[in-house]
Amino acid sequence: MEDYYQIKEEKETTTKAFLSGKYSFLINIVLFLVTFFTTTIAGVSWIAGPVAAFNLNNFHLGLPYSISILFVLGVHEFGHYFAAKYHKVKATLPYFIPFPIMYGFLNFGTLGAVIKTKSVIPDKKAMFDIGVAGPIASFIASVGLLIYGFTHLPGIEYIIQIHPDYFSPLKNPDALELEFGSNLIYLTLQQLFTNPEIDFVPPMTEIYHYPFLCVGWFGLFVTAMNLIPVGQLDGGHISYSLFSYKTHQRIADLSFISLIIFGMLGFVSEYFNWSYPIGWTGWLFWALILKFFIKLYHPEVVDTTELDPRRKLIGYFAIFIFIVSFIPAPFYIKLS
Repeated sequence: MEDYYQIKEEKETTTKAFLSGKYSFLINIVLFLVTFFTTTIAGVSWIAGPVAAFNLNNFHLGLPYSISILFVLGVHEFGHYFAAKYHKVKATLPYFIPFPIMYGFLNFGTLGAVIKTKSVIPDKKAMFDIGVAGPIASFIASVGLLIYGFTHLPGIEYIIQIHPDYFSPLKNPDALELEFGSNLIYLTLQQLFTNPEIDFVPPMTEIYHYPFLCVGWFGLFVTAMNLIPVGQLDGGHISYSLFSYKTHQRIADLSFISLIIFGMLGFVSEYFNWSYPIGWTGWLFWALILKFFIKLYHPEVVDTTELDPRRKLIGYFAIFIFIVSFIPAPFYIKLS
């Protein structure tokens, strides 16, 4: 009987060592590899359709997408990680979150990535630096991917190969199309780096067939979601550090109300089948998650030291990133 309990204790000790000790990085590696697989399959689905995604002979088609999206997510989380290390805050390596591809279900092959701090953040400056480093890093990475995508657009034969009837006058006028919403930075980069007289610039109903444009768009979308100035989102850390607590609360309340409005407008636009909706039902769901799980207000910290002018300037730049990256109607279905 003693041998049984001794073996059980040794197994529990080994498990704890694996999960939180020197072998814990193996969990990060496994999750990364699984996410690499699910995002590659998602990449095939975006380019060649969901049926092709389940044929592993097409696996290579999804690599530009998966490598790009893991790059953007990794840059974001390592921004947090290295900022934490700079301030001597213990933090885990990034945990990538896979999401399986399901036939007929829209997804990007991942639910993102996270790191976890394992020690107390010492002061407001450290909290600000850790919070702001991720969004700025992923914004730069996303802009870089978009510039590359716009300057390396394939010829018109690429879209014809995917949609042989793309320019056909007999195209079904009642067909439904998934359209991605746009934002200020995407439109600006498109204007700066493309020439419609020379390039075939894909409409927002087709950018998911273009891996670098799709991931650049996705990176901006996720960056904006993280920068919503609520609770312990990155934007909440920034807002709390940058302004007084009362101002932070007002900003959080206004953000929550705005998300509710955008969510309700999404329902209205779907019901009346607006051609150019200004809302998305998903914002309503996200607002409820923020309200009841993440909470609207950032927990108060003991340190009340104001940020220095350099950090304040970086904080205002993060707000600028949020404004130019936010997409009121990121996804909607429209008639072709």
